[in-house]
Amino acid sequence: MRADSTAFSAVDHLHMANALRLAERGRWTTRPNPMVGCVIARGEQVLGQGWHQRAGGPHAEVFALREAGAQARGATAYVTLEPCAHHGRTPPCALALIEAGVGRVVAALRDPFPQVDGGGFDLLRQAGIEVEQGLLAAQARELNQGFLSRIERGRPWLRVKLACSLDGRTAMADGSSKWITGPAAREDVQQWRARAGAILTGAGTVLADDPHLTVRLAQAEVMPPLRVVLDARLRSLECARVRQGGAPTLYLHDAAVSAPDAADAAFASVPSVDGRLDLEAMLALLAARGVNEVHTEAGATLSGALLRGGWVDELLLYQAPTLLGEQGRPLLDGLGIERMQQQRRLQVLDQRWVGEDLRLRLRPV
Repeated sequence: MRADSTAFSAVDHLHMANALRLAERGRWTTRPNPMVGCVIARGEQVLGQGWHQRAGGPHAEVFALREAGAQARGATAYVTLEPCAHHGRTPPCALALIEAGVGRVVAALRDPFPQVDGGGFDLLRQAGIEVEQGLLAAQARELNQGFLSRIERGRPWLRVKLACSLDGRTAMADGSSKWITGPAAREDVQQWRARAGAILTGAGTVLADDPHLTVRLAQAEVMPPLRVVLDARLRSLECARVRQGGAPTLYLHDAAVSAPDAADAAFASVPSVDGRLDLEAMLALLAARGVNEVHTEAGATLSGALLRGGWVDELLLYQAPTLLGEQGRPLLDGLGIERMQQQRRLQVLDQRWVGEDLRLRLRPV
């Protein structure tokens, strides 16, 4: 079984790249399932293609096989993740490929989900089908980093969204912050919200801004993310907009606080450590609820605590061409950096202009 993409042909690369593009079409509708694309081909000719469109519906291989029909016999199936081998809400895709008579399966990644984890490959090989994996594996991991994080690490992939001025301020001293960034950046944020399984904020942000935290994308099919409010003492309940708009809401609070009965929200307790809610336990709880990616829009205190604790996988920073002055509020708080040797280096993954604002995607080194 190959693990080196250089061992594959140019045609193999072409079809897998297409399968990855197809998979990404499900970025707003497949969770908690992974995004998967499939191409059935013979040589350069594409016979069928498809992607997993929504959780509970047919998988990518099924759509591709339907399109290929009888031509799938003896062809190669390119799939971005190992075909499933278990009966869930749909039958095993490995069996569908076997019944269709494909001659070869090329997968980008092995699926670490315990009910698959090599089982799909085993079924295919037992049926005499050639199986190879590792083609464009890095790109496939990047595509499904949330799903893989939940399965492999037991916690979601956590992204923190921040917006600041050129002098690193997020709001005026009185807390006013609308609007630092322009409309193009705010629209871009909606797309990042849409792909997340949960949007996380803190009680301070709810009290200050009374946000909706919904996804507002015109003419797009989106599964509403779970809105999660980290509120140890449930002091933000009077701010009700976070419970409006058709998306579910979950309050996470200290175990010593009694949650009210409410039809418009759910409540769950989280252990406390040194007087603060345990962020590790919070992430484990969200993973148990099937959350692959957490998109955080919070103030400097919660964002700083997540970064300080090592829970941040990615920062999404929008920097506006404006100045707010030395009295403005800082980007992050509580990092405890006192010496140059304590600086926290960040890797720049991507930088681009979104309207008049600079968007940086960063990962802690």
